[in-house]
Amino acid sequence: MPTPFEYAPAPESRSHVDIASSYGLFVDGEFREARDGRVFKTLSPSSEEVLSEVAQADGADVDDAVAAARRAFGPWSALPGVERGKYLFRIARIIQERSRELAVLESLDNGKPIRETRDADLPLIAAHFFYYAGWADKLEHAGFGPAPRPLGVAGQVIPWNFPLLMLAWKIAPALATGNTVVLKPAETTPLSALFFAEICQQAGLPRGVVNILTGDGSAGAALVGHEDVNKVAFTGSTAVGRQIARTVAGTRKKVTLELGGKGANIVFDDAPIDQAVEGIVNGIFFNQGQVCCAGSRLLVQESVREELLESLKRRLTTLRVGDPLDKNTDIGAINSAEQLARITELARAGEDEGAERWSPECELPSEGYWFAPTLFTGVSQAHRIAREEIFGPVLSVLTFRTPDEAVAKANNTPYGLSAGIWTEKGSRILSMANQLRAGVVWANTFNKFDPTSPFGGYKESGYGREGGRHGLEAYLDV
Repeated sequence: MPTPFEYAPAPESRSHVDIASSYGLFVDGEFREARDGRVFKTLSPSSEEVLSEVAQADGADVDDAVAAARRAFGPWSALPGVERGKYLFRIARIIQERSRELAVLESLDNGKPIRETRDADLPLIAAHFFYYAGWADKLEHAGFGPAPRPLGVAGQVIPWNFPLLMLAWKIAPALATGNTVVLKPAETTPLSALFFAEICQQAGLPRGVVNILTGDGSAGAALVGHEDVNKVAFTGSTAVGRQIARTVAGTRKKVTLELGGKGANIVFDDAPIDQAVEGIVNGIFFNQGQVCCAGSRLLVQESVREELLESLKRRLTTLRVGDPLDKNTDIGAINSAEQLARITELARAGEDEGAERWSPECELPSEGYWFAPTLFTGVSQAHRIAREEIFGPVLSVLTFRTPDEAVAKANNTPYGLSAGIWTEKGSRILSMANQLRAGVVWANTFNKFDPTSPFGGYKESGYGREGGRHGLEAYLDV
C-alpha cells in the first residue's frame, strides 16, 4: 500500500499583527486605563503564552462608557441614514483591508484554525457591516412603520467562540438604526474587539458611538443592569441568559438573548453518505465544536448506521489537530482551561454511563488546551452527553427508524437553536422542518450563515433574531 502524502507545515506569520503589551478601555473615542487601574492577562490557548495585559472595567467605567454613548446618541441618531451608512461602509472596507491581521489575531487569542478565521469569520464580518450599511437609509421600508426610531444606548455582551463575528452581528444593526453602543467582549478573547476600536478611530466614527469595555462577568453584569441602557443584547450560556432575564425583568429595556444549543443532525437512509459525513464533520468539529448551533447530536436511520459510521470514522482520521496558525490545521485549541475541564468531565460521564467512546489516533501538543475529536455510540436520550451542551468536539450518535421518531428525539431537548436534515426528498425536508422546534433548520448542509438570513432560537436557546431584516427590529422602538 503506498504511503500517503504528509502535509508540510504551512504556518501563517505572526508578524502580520502587532499586539501591544497592554490595552486600556475604549471610552468616548479614546483608550484609557480603568478607573481603579486593575488589569488582567489574556492568553493564547494553543501555547498558554501571555499575549497582552488588558484593563479590567468596573461599575465606574461602565458609568463613563454609558454616559459617553448617551451624549453621542443625539447627534448620531440625527444623522441622515445615508451618512450613518457611509461610516458602516468605511468600517467594512477597513475590515477587508486588515483581514489578514485580524485573522491572525483571532486565531492567537481564540485558538481556532487560521483557515476558519481567514475564510469564514472575516468575510462574514465584513459582509454584516456592508449589509446593514445598505439598510441605514431604508429603515422606513423595512416593515416596522413609516418612521422607525432607535432605542438609545445598547449594552452588548458577546462570547469567546466567535469574538469578532459576534461583535459584527450586534454593532452593525445597532449603528445602522441610529443607536450607540457599549460592548463588553469575553474575558478570554478581548483583543479583536480592541482592534475594532482602532478601526472605529481609523474610520472617523464620532466619539462615543462605540465604546469597548474589557473585563470579567462583573463588568457585563454592571452594563446589563445600568439604568441608562435601553437595549441589552447577549450571546452566551443559558445560565447567564437566565440571570440577565431576571435583571431586566420589570424594566423597559428591550432584550435579545442567543443562548445554548444541542442541535440534531438527522441523516435518513436516502441521504448521500459522503456529503452527509462532510456536513456532520462541519457541524460538530468546526471551531472545535465551540458553537452554540453545533450539530452535537447525530440522529442516523438504523439501516445506514454502520455504513455512515464507517465513513465518518475514516474521515475523522484525516483531521489535523494542532497549531491554529498552520493553514493545514482542521482543529485548533480549546479556548480555556475551564472549558477544557468541562469537556473532559462530560466525556468521562459519557463513558461512565455506558456509551462507547472513539477518537482517531492523533498526537496532541504538549502545551495549551487540546481535546481530540471524539464520538460516542450506544448513546441513549438519558445520557448527559445527549442532554447537556458540551461545547466541544464531541459527537453523540443516536438512531431512529421513522421520521416521527426522528422528530421526537430531535425535539427532546430544552434547547432549540439549530437542526440539520439529510435526505434526497424535498417533501421530507419541508415536512421535517415544519415539525422541528429549532430557529434554524439546514437542509443537506450545516453551519451556513448569511447576513441577510435571521438567526435565533426557541425555548432555552433564547429569543429574538439577529441578522437579516429581522435583526433591525431588536434595535428599533416598534
